[in-house]
Amino acid sequence: MKALLNKASAALPPGTVAVAGGTVVLGAASYVHLGVAGHSLSEAGYASVSVLWTIVMSLGIGIFFPLEQELTRLVSARAVLGQGAAPVLRRATLLTAGVLGTTLLVLVAAAGPIADLLFQGDRGLVAALGGAFTGMAVCYLTRGVLAGLGRFGAYGTQLAVDGGLRIVLAFGCAVAGLHSALAFSLVLAFAPVVATLVTLPALLRAAGPGEPIAWRELCGGLGLLVCATLLSQLVVNAAVMSTKLLAPADSALIAALMSALVLARVPLFVFGSLQASLLSGLTAAFTAGDRAAFWAMLRRIALVVGALGLLGGVPATALGPWLIEVLFGVQDPVLGRFDFFLMSAGTVAYMFAMVLGQALMVFERHHLQLLSWAAGTAVLVGVTALPGEVSVRVIVAYALGSTATVLAMLASLRLSFPGATAAAGGTSRQPAVASGPGVGAVGK
Repeated sequence: MKALLNKASAALPPGTVAVAGGTVVLGAASYVHLGVAGHSLSEAGYASVSVLWTIVMSLGIGIFFPLEQELTRLVSARAVLGQGAAPVLRRATLLTAGVLGTTLLVLVAAAGPIADLLFQGDRGLVAALGGAFTGMAVCYLTRGVLAGLGRFGAYGTQLAVDGGLRIVLAFGCAVAGLHSALAFSLVLAFAPVVATLVTLPALLRAAGPGEPIAWRELCGGLGLLVCATLLSQLVVNAAVMSTKLLAPADSALIAALMSALVLARVPLFVFGSLQASLLSGLTAAFTAGDRAAFWAMLRRIALVVGALGLLGGVPATALGPWLIEVLFGVQDPVLGRFDFFLMSAGTVAYMFAMVLGQALMVFERHHLQLLSWAAGTAVLVGVTALPGEVSVRVIVAYALGSTATVLAMLASLRLSFPGATAAAGGTSRQPAVASGPGVGAVGK
C-alpha cells in the first residue's frame, strides 16, 4: 500500500500533496456551508445564498484568480533564475487594490438594481458580496506568490484555515438560530481574510529581494487571462444564473440545481489541489528548458483528471437525487440521474480544459486560451437559448460548452505546436515549446 501511495504521489506535480489537505477542508466547507444554509433557511433565503455563492465562485474567481495564476507563473520563473519575489509582491498588491477598488465601486453604483434583480431587494447581500470579493482578492494575491515560491505548506495552511472557519461559522449561525441569508453570506467574507492574515508572516519571510518587475510584464497578459477566466466561470456556473433569469420564481429548481452542481463538481475541489502546483511545475520546466519533463507532467495530469472524473461522476450519477435531499434539504425531485450524468460529464471536460489552458498560458498563448473559452461560451449560450424545459437546456449547455472548449484548446495546441502530440507521448525530436521573454528557451 505504501509503495502504491508513493507511486501515486510521484505522478503528481511537486507540492500537490502539501496542498491537498487544505483543499479537502476548503472543499468540504463548501458542502457544509451550503448544506447547513439549506437546512436553516427558507427556500427563498437559500436561493439567495445560492445565487450569491454562484456569483462569488464565478465572477469573483474570474476577476481575482488570474492574479494568482500570473503571479505563480512569474514568481516561479524568477525563482528558477534566482530572483526574489518581493518586487513582484509589492506591485501586485497595488494592482490588486486597484482591481478590487474598481469592483467595489461598481457594486456601490449598481447596488439597487443588483439587489432587485438577484436578492429580492436585499442590499445587505450586495454588501456581503463586496466583502466576499475583498476576501478573494487578498487570498489569491498571497496564494499566487506562495505557489510561485514553492511554499505549498503555507498555501495549504491558508486553504485549511479558510475552510475550517467556514465550517465553524456555518454551524455557529445554525446553533445561534440565525435564519438569515445575510449571516450565512458574510461567512464568505470573514473566513478568507482571517486565513490570509494567518499565513502572511510566512509569505513576507519567503519573499526575498530581486530585480524590479515592469508593469508591462505583470499586466501584459492579465487582461486576456481575466477575460478567459470569466468565460470559464460563466461556463461552469451558468446553470444557476441562467435559471434565475429564465425562471426567477422557481426557487425549488434554483436550489436543486445549485446543490446538484456542487455535488457533481466534487472532482473540481480535488483538482484544485493540482492547479497551483501544476502551473508552478510547468513553468519551472519551461523556464529550465526541460521539454521532456513538461510534457510528461501534462500527460500524467491528464490521466489523473480522467480518474477523478470516474471517481466523482459514478457516485454522483447513481446517488445524486438522494444525496441532494439528504445533504442539502432539497425536497422536490426535479432532477434525475441522467441530469447528474450530464453535469458530471461537463465537469470532466471542464477539468481537461483547465489543464490545457494552463499549458497555453505557460506558452504565453493567452489569446488562444481566451478564444477557446469564447467558443465554449458561444456553444453554451446557443444551447441555453433553444426552446424547451429550462433545466434540460442549462444542464446540456454546461456539458456541451465545456466539451467545445476542450476541442478548441486541443486544436490550438495542435496548430500552434505541431509536435506537441508526439512530444506528449515522449517521441518528438522537434522542439515543442516556444520561449517567452526573459525565460530559458525550450525550443521555438
